[in-house]
Amino acid sequence: MYTVPLPRIGTDIAWRDAAKRLIGAGISPDDILWDYGGEMGALFATATPLPPVTRRIKAPQSFVAMANTVIWHKAPQRFGRAYALLWRLRHEPGLMQDRADPGLAKLRQMEKAVHRCQHKMKAFVRFRDLRQGGERRSFAAWFEPTHHTVEPTAPFFARRFADMDWMIATPDVTAQFVDGHLSFHPGQPKPDLPEDGAEALWGTYFCNIFNPARLKVQAMTSEMPKKYWKNMPEAAHIPGLIAGAEAQVQKMREAAPTLPHARAAKIAKRLRKDQD
Repeated sequence: MYTVPLPRIGTDIAWRDAAKRLIGAGISPDDILWDYGGEMGALFATATPLPPVTRRIKAPQSFVAMANTVIWHKAPQRFGRAYALLWRLRHEPGLMQDRADPGLAKLRQMEKAVHRCQHKMKAFVRFRDLRQGGERRSFAAWFEPTHHTVEPTAPFFARRFADMDWMIATPDVTAQFVDGHLSFHPGQPKPDLPEDGAEALWGTYFCNIFNPARLKVQAMTSEMPKKYWKNMPEAAHIPGLIAGAEAQVQKMREAAPTLPHARAAKIAKRLRKDQD
């Protein structure tokens, strides 16, 4: 039995390296225990040395892309499920195209969930100005992702906010971008971040784009789940906007211009022709 420890930071690199060695040595999925961040405890604390790389087994690019996403899922079985599919691909080369296969379908669901979590992180991270001195502005944010998406998503923020230093703290992993260098560190409790003027701007912006006539609460909470509201300054306005939506729609109806009846418009057109 092989016990493979996987770190919380750099999980993707560690899993790929272990999977290559194990699959090359012909180690069955049933003979592997994947220990993420020491979650298995002292009973399985001793790692089994991995076999050396003896031969390389080429995997489809579609599997590689999927596995690189699935390993950021929160399910403890993610590593075993991905390796089990890799094991089957040795003798089932067309497996990645089999939409009816339950093992592949489960991994696709996990892949989709991670992509969704990454999308939510990009949309809902709210930075606060730390007001520190220096040539570069400094910001920090607190976020609670559903899956382990800090590492794969942080490069997006590095590209978008390359002109400032920032930190995204989460309970699992903390990302820091200082002087153009991106690094990752252990998670931490929610820091005491200062309030800034941007919070009021977020609220003003959200209130101005809110359209009560198109309000669908279920659809809104699906796109903006309530679990994120506590860390989004504009979310404080949501209950009031929902409560007043019906009254706002009625005001919009009353203020709307009155259009002439279609038949009246035809009669007016005919009269203009007669006058001409």
